[in-house]
Amino acid sequence: MTQGHNDQKLALLASPAERAQQASRHLADKADWVPLEEADAVIVLGGDGFMLQVLHQMLDNGRIIPAYGMNLGTVGFLMNRHQPGNTLTQRVARAKPIGVAPLRMIARRQDGSEQVHCAINEVSLLRETRQTAKLEVEVNGKVRIDSLACDGVLLATPAGSTAYNLSANGPILPLDSHMLALTPISPFRPRRWRGAILPEHSQVIFRVLDPGKRPVAAVADQKEVRDIAEVKLEIARDQQLTLLFDPGHSLDERIVAEQFVA
Repeated sequence: MTQGHNDQKLALLASPAERAQQASRHLADKADWVPLEEADAVIVLGGDGFMLQVLHQMLDNGRIIPAYGMNLGTVGFLMNRHQPGNTLTQRVARAKPIGVAPLRMIARRQDGSEQVHCAINEVSLLRETRQTAKLEVEVNGKVRIDSLACDGVLLATPAGSTAYNLSANGPILPLDSHMLALTPISPFRPRRWRGAILPEHSQVIFRVLDPGKRPVAAVADQKEVRDIAEVKLEIARDQQLTLLFDPGHSLDERIVAEQFVA
């Protein structure tokens, strides 16, 4: 078996879902698969959630390679169409690379300890109790909102703008927009504030007001930090990821198409 065009070494990862496992078994003898740590690119079988797990695994391990997804999940926004057959390695060789820069979150807890995580979709701050959260919002060194009363707030990348951000009535951002979506979640005051679109070079800081009565958690994609005092966010330019898409099915096209779904 070949390893693909240009002698690419390919890894194959499948989610635990039965459909993905079946596809993995079908592909087992279609290429000389290698372990992820030896691969030049990785084939990901599953849905968006599993793709995010794989991308985060690469970020955590410090070895980032292009990822080509085949949708065997539900939404599949980050994936290509699943097409059974013997042409997968050729599809990977022809695929268009799309750069996706994650957000870096530096989260400081009430006890002064810090945690650093990256988010490919969004970082969200959420109230931990029935009490409304109160947050100060600073952008590029200037306080823009001195007291935001809300269920939470999030900062989303273009790749994540059609996920939680869209559910919170945030804007859809084209991948090449170089923008970030700052979106409140059920805002109470300022009553008319509906969020902002920021240049991707922006630094955003959220500070928790009255944390004893109104505790707040921060979530970077799937990683949660509780009892937050302050969260600092900016693009992690040194950890850019690469997604591979079939020609004509790029993430740019998916973002445009999503805006015309009734």
